[in-house]
Amino acid sequence: MKQIIFLGRGGQGAVTSAQVLAIAAFKDGKHSQAFPNFGVERMGAPVKSYCRIDEKVINLREQVYEADYAIILDSTLLKNLDQEIKEMIIINSNKKSCEVSLNTKAKIKCIDITSIALKTIGKPFVNIASLGAFAALTKEVSLKGLEEAIQQQMGSKGPLVEKNINAIREVYENAKK
Repeated sequence: MKQIIFLGRGGQGAVTSAQVLAIAAFKDGKHSQAFPNFGVERMGAPVKSYCRIDEKVINLREQVYEADYAIILDSTLLKNLDQEIKEMIIINSNKKSCEVSLNTKAKIKCIDITSIALKTIGKPFVNIASLGAFAALTKEVSLKGLEEAIQQQMGSKGPLVEKNINAIREVYENAKK
């Protein structure tokens, strides 16, 4: 079973990201769960959301204490990442090299998702776009599964759906470089 943590701020879409990722995994024929964990429900407060993906039924119903992956939507929240990450941490950052001081053996990848979102969506909506990086770097879900999940979650057509699909495609290609 693969466990993923999303770390963002209230209103940034960390909960939606986990839901869309779980739907994409389901579309790819896997079992999945998505659930939030937040304290104070207000804009800007730190929010953690979780997703689990597995080839078999997931019976576990507890918080994620040790994850395989983390997706950090706001790099100022790295200090709030208190779980052990085993494989990879994807950080939304415009830094060329990810020089972050984290006590981890996980690979750290910085991708400027905000710039891509601004260009493709017109607003700094990084939550869905970040899933393109996750798909490219981990191969846990397919790009097709993500596109279908976005359409299911946001409606099958419309400008916002197309913009988000274009954003995940561009982040996906950027992450592979």
